[in-house]
Order: sequence, then structure tokens, then C-alpha cells
Amino acid sequence: MGALAAADNRGVTPNTRGRLAHRLALYLDLIRWNRPAGWLLLLWPTLSALWIAADGWPGWHLFTVFTAGTVLMRSAGCCVNDVADKDFDKHVKRTAQRPVTRGAVSSREALLLGAVLALLAFMLVLTTSAPAILLSFVALAVTLAYPYAKRLVNLPQAVLGVAFSFGIPMAFAAAQGGTEWSLAAITAAVPPHAWLLMLGNLFWVLAYDTEYAMVDRDDDLRIGMKTSAITLGRFDVAAVMGFYAVYLVSWAVLGRLLGLGPVYLLGIVAAAAQASWHFSLIRNRQRDGCFKAFRLNHWLGFAVFAGVAADLALR
Repeated sequence: MGALAAADNRGVTPNTRGRLAHRLALYLDLIRWNRPAGWLLLLWPTLSALWIAADGWPGWHLFTVFTAGTVLMRSAGCCVNDVADKDFDKHVKRTAQRPVTRGAVSSREALLLGAVLALLAFMLVLTTSAPAILLSFVALAVTLAYPYAKRLVNLPQAVLGVAFSFGIPMAFAAAQGGTEWSLAAITAAVPPHAWLLMLGNLFWVLAYDTEYAMVDRDDDLRIGMKTSAITLGRFDVAAVMGFYAVYLVSWAVLGRLLGLGPVYLLGIVAAAAQASWHFSLIRNRQRDGCFKAFRLNHWLGFAVFAGVAADLALR
């Protein structure tokens, strides 16, 4: 009784704490906090680009900005995506219990949380450079556009590929610096090979998000959603493996042209071995195998990043 009275005197009752804990749990579920694979898929190519742009360790400031910014923006994207898809998600077994879909979190709450997270990410970008800040507006626009691309284009994974790869030019813009607010400043800070790395990474996103779409193919067909798995049809598995090949070959060639050596290529080989294993997981188009391949893709990205970081460190 004494403890309860003390809690009441402070204005925070056990019931209040319980409600707050429940809301927090819902918000963490909304941003997929217990499923880090999503932000890791964003993080590894971004850090790879950051290491290349800085020619090695980029320093704690940029490392913190891009790591925290990646987590924040992916979380904000989840909020927007779930609001946009709430009427579709209730018809898909895998997504029917998302907080917004089942009404546990309102659309207004989700969008407000997403806005706060995006603002925090923007505050981090403000500590970098003018070109990086300018690019952040483009990145935000693509992030907001993706959820609606699934209604308009037959390969919405390509739009996601741009969104999930935009950390690459931003990393170069931040590492190279610049104080001018102009397109010329962006061009100076982000060299052509940065855009080529981004283009190559887009094919990796096409690979793993097609695997993801293969999990929900039957549900998406029923509700009229457009995905790469549906568009590619019986060529889906071959296309996924082709996407992996384009990504790995393009990054291998670009890395060599940029002076990365054998250690880097070992990372590419490790990533290629994982891609080959993924073929065994998806070739029968079973939901569990396709979802497992998607969830484990961040290890493929980590292998490439580890190759970049180790090669630069051993110079």
C-alpha cells in the first residue's frame, strides 16, 4: 500500500505505467524494432560507400550519423508504409496483425511517429554537409513514394531499390563535404562511381525484395497488388539469381577500379556463396524458404562491407 501511495503521489500509477508500456510495445512493433534485418539491409551498403568515400574509417561522427540515421529512416518508412497499406495488409496473412492494420495504433499516431523519426534523422544530416542535406530531401521523397508505387507500377521493387540505395550518394556527399547549396556542389561531392555503386546496389534490392514478394504472391494476386514476383511470373527465381549476379559483378568491377584488392574480392566471393545458397531456398517457391532467404540477406551485405572495410584497413 505504501508503494502504491507513493506512486499515486508522483502522479504515475501502476495502471498508467502499464498503459505507457503497452503503447511503447505497439510503437516498437510498428517500426519492426525486433526485426532488425530491414535496417541492416540499408546499413551495409551505406557503410560500404562511406568507407570507400573516406578511403577507410570515416570517423565516429559520420559513422554515428549514418548508422543512427539509417535506423531512424527505416523506422519512419515502416510507419508510412503501414498506413498506406492498412487496407491491403488485413488480407495478407503475414501482415494482418500489424498495429495499424488491426487498429491498435491509429493512422494519425503512426504518421506522427514517422514524422518525429524522420525529423530526428534530418537533424543528424544537418551536422554533415550542404550536398548531403540537399540529397536528403530526394531520399525522403522516394521513401514516401514507395508505398504507393505498389499500386501504379509492375516493378515497385525498383522504387524501393532507389530508396534503399540512396544512402550511398549521401555517404559520399557527407564524406567529401561541401558548403554550397547547388546541383554543382552535389556533382562535385558525389562522383560518377558513387551513382554506379547505387545502381548496382539497386539490383541487390530487386533480388531480396522479390524473394520477399514471393512469400505473399498468392495474397497479392487476390487483392490486386503489383509486385516483381507477380510480374516476373515463372521467371522469378531466374531473375532473382540474375539480380544477385549483376549486383555482385558490378560491385566487384567497381571496387577493383577504385583500388580495392584481394581481401575485398574475398568479401564478394562470400556474398556470392550466400546468393548460391539462397537459390536452394527459393527454387521451390515455398513461403518459408523465400522468407528465410529474405531475412538472411543482411549477411550477404555484411560480407561485402567486411571486404571493403578489411581491404582498406590492411593497406
